[in-house]
Amino acid sequence: MKNNISDLNNHLFAELERLGDEELTGEALEKEITRAKAISDVSRQIIDSARTSLDAARLQAEWGGRQHVELPMMLENKKTNA
Repeated sequence: MKNNISDLNNHLFAELERLGDEELTGEALEKEITRAKAISDVSRQIIDSARTSLDAARLQAEWGGRQHVELPMMLENKKTNA
């Protein structure tokens, strides 16, 4: 995957700009609000996932020197060929 948190930030600000368009009214505005809510929900999940990975990295850094700590594969910060 090529996207990162900076890309997410850009998408969120772009949505904020669309919502701030004063010419957007009625049904078009309602559609944009629905879209913004969907983007917000997905963004929250992405941020929670990133936070979990960061927490795992912190724990590994804190405890890794004391004993062998293996992270679940989904939490390891390794690139895959997928």
